[in-house]
Amino acid sequence: MNKKKIIIVGGGPAGMMAAIRAGQLNQDVTLIEKNTSLGRKLLLTGKGRCNLTNDCDLDAFMSRFSKKSGQFLRDAFKVFFNKDLMRFFEKRGLFLKVERQERVFPVTDKAESVLDVLQKELEKTKARVMFKKQVKDIVVKGGRVQGVILSDGDEVLCDRLILATGGISYPHTGSTGEGITISEKCGHRIVSLRPGLVPFETKQKFPKQLSGVTLKNIRIRFCSEKKQIVSDVGELLFTRFGVSGPLVISLSGQVVDWLEKGKKVGLEIDLKPGLSEGQLEKRILKEFKAAPKKNIKNLLKSFLPLRLVDIFLKLVKIDENKRGSQVTQQERRKLASLLKGLPLEITRPRGIEFAMVTRGGISLKDVDPKTMASRVVKNLFVVGEMVDVDGDTGGFNLQAAFSTGYLAGQMTARL
Repeated sequence: MNKKKIIIVGGGPAGMMAAIRAGQLNQDVTLIEKNTSLGRKLLLTGKGRCNLTNDCDLDAFMSRFSKKSGQFLRDAFKVFFNKDLMRFFEKRGLFLKVERQERVFPVTDKAESVLDVLQKELEKTKARVMFKKQVKDIVVKGGRVQGVILSDGDEVLCDRLILATGGISYPHTGSTGEGITISEKCGHRIVSLRPGLVPFETKQKFPKQLSGVTLKNIRIRFCSEKKQIVSDVGELLFTRFGVSGPLVISLSGQVVDWLEKGKKVGLEIDLKPGLSEGQLEKRILKEFKAAPKKNIKNLLKSFLPLRLVDIFLKLVKIDENKRGSQVTQQERRKLASLLKGLPLEITRPRGIEFAMVTRGGISLKDVDPKTMASRVVKNLFVVGEMVDVDGDTGGFNLQAAFSTGYLAGQMTARL
């Protein structure tokens, strides 16, 4: 195999894995990173614990992306998938654990442990890393990429170029979208960039009063006109601007699409998904009969987090000093109904700077899924979040970054 000079731009998960794989195949690898260190965004994943993949099977994995995205990723997953990634880290001394919903974490619970393995492997493969160097443009002649131009005016030549600069979420980590801008200048079609895996703002102000309260073992339903999305059972977090948490974020993609089309979007929170409304009403009656002299505020503490009780009473318009024995059947029905569907109106997503991933990017029509090579510019490869692929929370997006990076690193050596 001929040794080629390969440049990778971007030191995130996709870029590092691309550099490692190309280096393993004895290529001359240079990784260019504009920050002073690698993997800054990686360190934020999984709340600093790094949910690096998911241990479900291929079909289940692909279902966590849109149909188009999942099919596009199939080839990359065939080459380097979750078990391969897990073996990669465990072979290098980092043991992993599988938690609920088959999420995979390092046993250390530290993203730094994952980054440490990647950096040591880069050293082992003798990849050169250039820090504090920003790529301003790429050199293309005769439809082929020949190098990059740095912001200081220096030109670095190469035989193959992999762009792995990410999207525009978490811009403070360096993800500012310059690779997508460069790609567009070269003729690639760009699907509009928008937030993915993002919290929402609400019309109602009471979430601000509940900021920091987490609702566990609940189910949510987003609805717009005749369409609806229903979650699994999980967690929701109230914030000073609205709602967040795993359930909200994992369903946010379709909701963002609805909002962009100007549609009105409602959210209903089912606080007791294990019980029907009728069963709840009976349970409320039983609790109130057991303590008829207790006021309703104290009685509701067995159904709701303390800070939510006052909000509930205001919404159902029941005096907080009313005793259990004084609560009418109609009022009990109102309580049961609200417990099964606490309503909120979604006004907008938080800005993309608060999103976990960027939706949109280089159109899949302009990228060969078997190689991650550009169909527009020869010898150019694009990987990770730069491409119009995004999935749910749970390790799916990080696996996509590692897989596309691995595939590109391998194909730069072989093509």
